[in-house]
Amino acid sequence: MIHRLLCVVLCGTVVLPGVAAGGSPWSIPLAGNAFRMDPADDAGHGADQQVVFFRLDRPATVRLSLRGRARQGTPGVVVRAGERTFMATFTGPEPATHELGELDVKQAGYVRVELARPDDEAAAEADVQALVIHATDEPLAVDFVRNNEGNMFYWGRRGPSVHLTYETPKPTDLQYAYSEITVPEGFDVQGSYFMANGFGEGYFGIQVNGPVERRVLFSVWSPFSTDNTRDIPEDMRVVKLSAGPDVHVGEFGNEGSGGQSYLIYPWKAGITYRFLTEVTPDPEAPGQTRYTAWFGDKAKQEWRLIASFRRPKTTTHLRGFHSFLENFNPNTGHLTRGADYGNVWVRDTQGVWHECTKARLSADATGRGRHRMDYDGGATGGRFFMKNCGFFAAPGKIGEVFTRDSTAADEPTIDFHSLPR
Repeated sequence: MIHRLLCVVLCGTVVLPGVAAGGSPWSIPLAGNAFRMDPADDAGHGADQQVVFFRLDRPATVRLSLRGRARQGTPGVVVRAGERTFMATFTGPEPATHELGELDVKQAGYVRVELARPDDEAAAEADVQALVIHATDEPLAVDFVRNNEGNMFYWGRRGPSVHLTYETPKPTDLQYAYSEITVPEGFDVQGSYFMANGFGEGYFGIQVNGPVERRVLFSVWSPFSTDNTRDIPEDMRVVKLSAGPDVHVGEFGNEGSGGQSYLIYPWKAGITYRFLTEVTPDPEAPGQTRYTAWFGDKAKQEWRLIASFRRPKTTTHLRGFHSFLENFNPNTGHLTRGADYGNVWVRDTQGVWHECTKARLSADATGRGRHRMDYDGGATGGRFFMKNCGFFAAPGKIGEVFTRDSTAADEPTIDFHSLPR
């Protein structure tokens, strides 16, 4: 994020508690709370603009200051917030705090503060470290990424992940999970992973990997806990049994390790895709379990095999059925993404389908810790939905249970014997 206008630094900030009495300051480090906005993806004032976000729990009047230092020349920084425009000028190499003025925030939610270079200062450079906020008269809750403990500047800029855990029949041995995803146009943001069928040992869904490339991703964790695939003993490795045409199969690490498969596939927003996952003890290998995933365009009534894996030292059927939504690109955490998760079912080992009409909302540590509050989930009609990132106003309520309308008339009709294996 360091460039010729505003150099965001990781040190030199004083991070204070999220709730304070009137007059007490909050120092918001830009390293975890600012995003570079380009004209192509934001209605900003230029490619050199940084935008800082923080959240207030109520309307309030706050005083703003900017902390930083001159890196080269005598740089000025134009600060825009709401209808106000301020100017800070840095004159020396030592960090200093510059008072900006008061900002009247008329409603609870996220506040956007733009930092930009004056047009006539091409040679001057500033290190801007923090935006400092003072409450003028009353206690106030301010939410933002407070420090880099646990690499939170990275995770905070990625934004909160949000999950829906489905209510399934118990006690019943479940063999298949089925669900559908429709990503509305404009919500297929780069860095998004729309995970459809999650289970106790892995996950399956679609990703936006770049400006053009998109993938269908299916992964199964190893029972050996490590982030380094080279550490996994041979008898603890997830083994590929089969894969569909053009599917890449390998290993993954960094967030646990295991077997990974993906298909580069040009899925599109506005189209409904369906996902089917089978989890069953392997009859050919006692003490091991098979995981198989199929994907297709619902309207075309197609099924494509993604992959089948065998997980050692595991004897289980489908458990922990859930979906989630995450952003894996920290440079796009200021853009909202979302999807509808619909027509969710499970099929038991006796061949009976069970409709999943209830789901419970949860979030990752970024959301639970109030580092980022821009996440939501719920139910509308026959679908659940989730969205995250983009600093929208109203967060979802962690732990809330949602009920969607029944889609019993759309129970999956699948010829399991003809599925590609």
